[in-house]
Amino acid sequence: MMTEALARQHRIALTGNDAVAYAVKQANVDVISAYPITPQTFVVETLSRYVNDGELNAKFINVESEHSALSAVIGASLAGARTFTATASQGLAYMWEALYAASGLRLPIVMALAARALSAPINIHNDHSDFFGMRDAGWIMFNGEEAQETYDLTIMAFKIAEDPRVLLPVVVSYDGFIVSHAITNFYALNDDVVKEFLGVRTTGPKIDPENPRTFGVLALQDSYFEFKRQQYEAMENSRQVIKEVFQKYGEISGRNYKPLKEYMTDDAETCIVAMGSTVGTARHAVKTLREAGEKVGVVGILQYRPWPVKEAEQLFSRFRRIIIMEKVVSPGARAGPVYGDIAATLYPNYNVKMIDFTYGLGGRDISTQGIIEIYKKGRELIDKGKTDRVYFHGVRGE
Repeated sequence: MMTEALARQHRIALTGNDAVAYAVKQANVDVISAYPITPQTFVVETLSRYVNDGELNAKFINVESEHSALSAVIGASLAGARTFTATASQGLAYMWEALYAASGLRLPIVMALAARALSAPINIHNDHSDFFGMRDAGWIMFNGEEAQETYDLTIMAFKIAEDPRVLLPVVVSYDGFIVSHAITNFYALNDDVVKEFLGVRTTGPKIDPENPRTFGVLALQDSYFEFKRQQYEAMENSRQVIKEVFQKYGEISGRNYKPLKEYMTDDAETCIVAMGSTVGTARHAVKTLREAGEKVGVVGILQYRPWPVKEAEQLFSRFRRIIIMEKVVSPGARAGPVYGDIAATLYPNYNVKMIDFTYGLGGRDISTQGIIEIYKKGRELIDKGKTDRVYFHGVRGE
């Protein structure tokens, strides 16, 4: 890291949850509302302490449910406040109706998601069921691999959401317990650097007593479609904004972000695709496989929505085989959501063989050896042409 960039930041050790809370404090938000749910709870507990101790001049709204939490920040955002909420799993499911209201009203809300399995049966550990469940809700979606990425993405989320070309809510997801509760060292920008980076906040549609307007009104056949088209265009606009924000953040922090993270892909014939904390484990697996002479690399997905179409086409079209690891199951579907996005990107111009593996549901561990096994099995099945279904790794008895 450049000396100039180091002078703008300091090294600290925090859990992933506390790293998010620290970023939110530095963003100087006006209103926070959330309901406690494992493994997210410590984010808002820490923020409530910041508010109580006078370290953050914000309104902390205690509510009786996650639906109420998102509804509260929707109202606050309409009033012109910079807002934040956090949740996980069933809490996100309880927010469902309000997710669409937040994006439909074009509100720059930022939410942290400590990704956790959905019931039934009840499970408090990590997979990506909740994250992928909101993929069509109109939110910009990022997934952090560890505390450093999660902290950085949270700060950048405010900048992206509040850009006048965007004005859409952003979710920053990170793996429950694996990232949320693990204490790691990372670099945090100094408060004045964050303040300068974020600049003067830009709000979405704003309530103004001097200019009364109605929000969330009934829109039938004569107007609903036009609202949704505008949302679509705002999401398309966000592609350029994300690129600009990533570049600017790299200049001040020395950490350069891209929608898709590559490792040992230059001469790779096979690519392993993963998301979240698994990406780091996959790097270790690939390093071991490289030492054995295998031409394999890793691509980690940092930006899921908007799906980075151009970057994905340029990257994935280079490989002979793509082995996709998904911490989610889509019953009845041909494959998981990431497989579908990559397939749609490559079709019909490229003949790249793909296979989909479901792993790690409910927090089941994935090891370096496990990823090596997925690679070997995936390569063998692809070469035999047996790619017409989803394969499961780590199920007892199989």
